[in-house]
Amino acid sequence: MARDRKQFPLRISPELYAVYEAWAADEFRSVNAQIEAVLVDAARRSGRLRRRPLAGPQRDLGDDDGGADTSDEQGGR
Repeated sequence: MARDRKQFPLRISPELYAVYEAWAADEFRSVNAQIEAVLVDAARRSGRLRRRPLAGPQRDLGDDDGGADTSDEQGGR
């Protein structure tokens, strides 16, 4: 099942493109997929992006409550 993707033009230097092209080849990805992987990693490391929940009862967020945000119910915790 394909995920939705936002399309937009990206302008980068030829030198940076060559870096991503070689890096993508090393990891058997397209350049586009490599750029996305690096952006996702940076967003996660900065705390701005959480992992998507897994299907079923297991979650990759470490939540015991199924991911529900209960901060308002517990005094802003």
